[in-house]
Amino acid sequence: MAADYAFLGTDLHSHLLPGIDDGAPDPDASLLLIRELMALGFNKLITTPHVIHDLHPNTRETIAAAMERLQAVLEREDIRIPFRAAAEYMADEYFEKLLGQKALLTLDDEQKVLIEFSTIAPPLDAPRLLFDIQMKGYLPVLAHPERYRYWHKHPSELERIKNAGAFLQVNLTSLAGFHGKSVEKTAWWLVRQGWVDFLATDLHHERHLQALRAFRKDGGWRELQQHGFLNKML
Repeated sequence: MAADYAFLGTDLHSHLLPGIDDGAPDPDASLLLIRELMALGFNKLITTPHVIHDLHPNTRETIAAAMERLQAVLEREDIRIPFRAAAEYMADEYFEKLLGQKALLTLDDEQKVLIEFSTIAPPLDAPRLLFDIQMKGYLPVLAHPERYRYWHKHPSELERIKNAGAFLQVNLTSLAGFHGKSVEKTAWWLVRQGWVDFLATDLHHERHLQALRAFRKDGGWRELQQHGFLNKML
């Protein structure tokens, strides 16, 4: 077994586009993060800038412009890796407006769409929202369910989310302990329950890279291989 993340194939959640959210601030930072992801073994990248209406009000146009800017840099540097831009949508009123317009950027051609909930308060009716997403022809992928601390003592709520048709995507940085012991414990619990569909980096900056390198070095990835994770379908 290779001591890297090549067994996953694709990193489907990251913040690599320059200057449009809280990820890479400029093209040089984007290049650094992309090179490091390749060195860690990933062979396809789907970057997912935040769409949060009152904080990171990105649109198809802002994302496309940042993607075009970055692609030019990648070509100049002769970096060749399959690279796609989607989005990480906060499940707010603006998201529901975009959903109604069927104007969402997707992770793949099967219409998987990455969403996140507030980390402060639980959603009022998550199963209803997930149903609405599916009725519009999309497949919801819930980003980092382990980071919603309000569910840590209520795992049945995570089971409801799963049963309502959501794919669950856990962050490798969570499994590595970057976000604290409670998040780490919940991430591993989800893995061992068999509820996790995708693993991803949610890479924003160098500190996340350090956590990913440490997790690789201490062998934490070995158990994940045993669980059969494979993101290559994306």
